[in-house]
Amino acid sequence: MSAARSPKPRRGEGREALLRAVLRAVAKHGFAGLTYRAVAAEAGVTHGLVSYHFGSLDAMISEALAMAADEAIRDSQMAVSSGELSAFADRISTLVSEHTDAQTYQFELTFEAWRRPELASQVRALYENYYSVTERSLVELGLTRDRALTRLVFAALDGLVLQQLIFADADATDESIERLREVLGLLADSSRAGPPPAD
Repeated sequence: MSAARSPKPRRGEGREALLRAVLRAVAKHGFAGLTYRAVAAEAGVTHGLVSYHFGSLDAMISEALAMAADEAIRDSQMAVSSGELSAFADRISTLVSEHTDAQTYQFELTFEAWRRPELASQVRALYENYYSVTERSLVELGLTRDRALTRLVFAALDGLVLQQLIFADADATDESIERLREVLGLLADSSRAGPPPAD
C-alpha cells in the first residue's frame, strides 16, 4: 500500500517564505545562481514547489522585487506625511541592518539589468516608484516639486544604503542622513521665504 500523498499547497501558501528565500539566494550567489533549486534549498522545500508557486523565474524575480521595495519604503520612513523633517529617512540604517538580503537583491537586480536588458523595465519601475515616494515626501516637507532635486536626494539615500551594505557602518549612515536633512531644511526655509527682493 502506498503512502498517502500530501495535499498540494494552495496558491499563496508560504509565498512570503519563498520570496525571502529568493532574496537570500541572490544575496549569496547573485542572479547567475538564481534557480528553482537554489531557492528550494534556501527555503527547505522541493524545487517543484517553488516552480508551482511562481510559474517562471521572471515572475519570481518580479514578486521578490516588489516585496523588497514595499518593505524598504515602509520601514525606512522615506514616505513622510507628517511634514516633520526629523522623520524623513529616519530608519534607513535600521532597514539596511535588518533587511540586508532585500537591499542587496535590489542592487543585484540593477546590475543584472545592465547585463540583461529584458530586466531594465523592472529596474526603471523600481526607481520611478522610489522617486515618486521621495518627491511626495519633499513636497510634504515644504519643498517645491523639483524632479532634479528628487533624483539627487534619492541618489544620496541609495548611495548611503550601498555604502552601509559594503562597510556595515550604520552610524555613518545616520550622520550623513542628518546632514542631508539639514540641507533639506535650509532649502525648505529658502523656498518658504520666496525669491529675494529685486534691487
